[in-house]
Parts: sequence; C-alpha cells; structure tokens
Amino acid sequence: MRLLFLGDIVGNCGREAVLRTVPELRRELRLDYVVANGENVSGGRGISEKHAEQLFDCGIDIITGGNHTFQHRDVYQYLDSTGGITRPLNYPPGAPGHGIAESGDLTVINVIGRAFMPADYDDPFRAVDEAVKQAGANRFILVDLHAEATSEKQAMGWFLDGRVTAVVGTHTHVPTADQRVLPRGTAFCSDAGMCGARDSVIGDDIQAVLSRFHTQMPTRLPPAEGTANLNGLLIEADDATKRATSIVRCDRIVEG
Repeated sequence: MRLLFLGDIVGNCGREAVLRTVPELRRELRLDYVVANGENVSGGRGISEKHAEQLFDCGIDIITGGNHTFQHRDVYQYLDSTGGITRPLNYPPGAPGHGIAESGDLTVINVIGRAFMPADYDDPFRAVDEAVKQAGANRFILVDLHAEATSEKQAMGWFLDGRVTAVVGTHTHVPTADQRVLPRGTAFCSDAGMCGARDSVIGDDIQAVLSRFHTQMPTRLPPAEGTANLNGLLIEADDATKRATSIVRCDRIVEG
C-alpha cells in the first residue's frame, strides 16, 4: 500500500496547488490513497462544502480536520452527511461530523491534542485507543493528530506503535524532519507541514502577521498568495501485516 498524506491546506494558494498536483502525484507515485488535512482550505480558516468537493474530485480520498473545522456554520450538515471528511474524534458529544472515515481498506482516525490548544477537548489518547480497538480487522489505520506540542505527538506515536499503520501530526504548518518507522511498525512524523504560500508566515500574509506582532492589535490574517510549498509524506505499508515499511518526505514547489 502506498499512501500520500498532505499537510494542512491553507487558503486559495494551497488549494490550487493541491488541485493541480494531486492527479500528477497519484500517477507518478502509484498511490493507492491520498489523505489531506483540510481545516484551513477555505479562506485560511475552516472548510466549505464546495472546496471539500473540489478536493475529492482531484483525487483526495479522505479529508481530515482540526480546531478550525467548524469555522463556517453552513458546513455542519455536510460534515454529518459526508463519509470522507472528518473532524477530531475527541470533540465533546454533540459536535457535528465524524471522527473516523474509511476508504477501501483504509481507516483514518482524526484526533486533536490538548497541550497549548485553545479549547478543552476530551482525552485524545483514550479516544483513539477505543477507536483502534473497534476498527475492523485487516485494515490500514492512519491517525492524524492535530496538535501544537511535539511531545504530545511523539507520545501518541509510541502509544500506538504496532497498533496502527501511521501516526502523522498536523497543525503547526511547519514540516519536521523526524519521520521514521517506529520499532513495532508504525510510521511516524511530528508534523507533515502545509500546502500553502512559500513566502508567508505559516501560510498567512507576512505584513499582516508582522502588524499583529508589532502592535498586539486584532488583525485579520489573510492567506498569502504566490508560489506554494506542497508538504507531504509518502508512506508504504505491507499489505499482509498492515504495518509500515517506510515513510519519506514528499515535498514539491508549485509555481503560482
């Protein structure tokens, strides 16, 4: 099995880069699955039905979410009714949407971390533990942990080593260089990075971010435009054991 995981897609720049590049990558890398974090795909915060459908149409099998998933209220019913899109599983009961999605023999579990995050969530370790126990036999399982703290992400990797195919971190928009296959066969990386403007501050307009830091005044942070970085991870796994055999960075520069 060959799976490409794409980091947080940020705004129009990141979305257009993904739409243009994913069909080529599916052919070039002979991919079985593409999974992407889409919580920032619409205007830099949140996701809309229109943009989710564009991502599905270009060849993305499952879209994961995070703390901005619920930014646009008109997407709530779509989250409830669409099987290929997730929001973090450990939101309190009653939140729209689903924390688990399936495509073929792949199960994707989406959870959100608690360290340094702006809201109170249920325990991600307990949530993912129960989800893994209930997952069907003979399935590839990928966990997207949307979290701030590298330590929390690494802890999740060790917690799930040997029980899932891969644990991949999202949220910081900065790719890490710690990708590896853990001893019991789980591919891990603290953060996949982002698909967004290369000349930016984690995808946002540079001058707007500088203004906020300089003045400490509330400032709208529009997504930057231009040439895009497309950050991803290529994960290979054994079809029989469902354990990872390799994880390597798959990064592209996409001219605007």
